[in-house]
Amino acid sequence: MERERKLLQQTVALAAIIPAATGLYGILFGQALTGDAVSISAESHFRFLSGLLFGIGLCFWSTVPGIEDKTNRFRLLTLIVVIGGLGRLVGLGLTGLPSLFMIGGLVMELIVTPVLCLWQTRIANRHAEEYAVAAP
Repeated sequence: MERERKLLQQTVALAAIIPAATGLYGILFGQALTGDAVSISAESHFRFLSGLLFGIGLCFWSTVPGIEDKTNRFRLLTLIVVIGGLGRLVGLGLTGLPSLFMIGGLVMELIVTPVLCLWQTRIANRHAEEYAVAAP
């Protein structure tokens, strides 16, 4: 079990680089990522949402130490990410196919993150059984 727990920790740490780095880039450079000219208000909103994305990455990193005990935090973060992904999916249906980067984000939000959450729950349950503690 220890090997699988470490693998989960490494996977989450690596996966969290994506929202943290993307969010930080958006905070620092704004809409420059797309090259589109937008209003100051849209630029401000983009930077705000980038800040949220950066925060999500940081919060996922906070689950890495003692990941087997962080089920509630992991589930809440997963719920936030999935809701965001559903919003992106609605946008895809309303406005059409976005860039490959946005499709990659959709895959992270609706597939990768829920799979990591299920894996974290599995590790937490196995830890609870092994050490006779209350399951999450």
